[in-house]
Amino acid sequence: MKPKTTHILFDCDNTLVLSEALAFEACAELANEILSSQDVTDRYTGDELMVDFVGKNFRGMLLDLQAKYKFTIPSEQLEKYVAMEEDKVIEKLKEKLVPCAGANEILKKLAQSGKYQMGVVSSSAHRRVVASLEKANQAVYFPPDRVFSAATSLPKPTSKPDPAIYLFACEKLGAPPATCVAVEDSKSGATSAIRAGIPVIAYVGSYETPEKRNEMAKSLKDIGAAAVMYDWAEFENCLEQAGCNVSDAS
Repeated sequence: MKPKTTHILFDCDNTLVLSEALAFEACAELANEILSSQDVTDRYTGDELMVDFVGKNFRGMLLDLQAKYKFTIPSEQLEKYVAMEEDKVIEKLKEKLVPCAGANEILKKLAQSGKYQMGVVSSSAHRRVVASLEKANQAVYFPPDRVFSAATSLPKPTSKPDPAIYLFACEKLGAPPATCVAVEDSKSGATSAIRAGIPVIAYVGSYETPEKRNEMAKSLKDIGAAAVMYDWAEFENCLEQAGCNVSDAS
């Protein structure tokens, strides 16, 4: 039997806030400049980058691009690119970001219930996540020390699907993975949590079409998600499907 759930860990991008399209729009120009500098003729739109790299941070994207196109960026230059992308994305998010429909209402309800401790576990840089939460009026639920970034919180930066950031968050929160539930929208994010031993609620409400939502629901269930949530209004039922006895959680 699953231990009592004490912590809920949320992905940020396209789970709590609608940020992925804005972020990929902002970084596509920089990614194309990098490809051009390496004499690679292919170019990406923001939408194309999102299809190939959703759930990964810019560092992870650059590592994949280097492998795909067989070029190498010196580590010092790579870090400069990562910092440039972060600035571009934050500027865009501060201008246009909105919360995922229904997320703020659930966060308020969870906070008022006092049943769970909450944290954010993201591939994105800590500064970007905090900016997103502030813009979406969600920062009140997530103090900076409860926001964990695979890009900037770890001794060695990484990206989901590596489980390192979930394991790090659990350690800092004093919560064994089995006492947590994660909410994720992408295969890389869900894989990260599952590899860490954390049950996953797959949120597919941020995908634009019914066909894509159903496709992602199947994909995320296939890799081991415990429940699929099409709308934030389904959150409590999904918690029960993920092994949390909601009535006994207080």
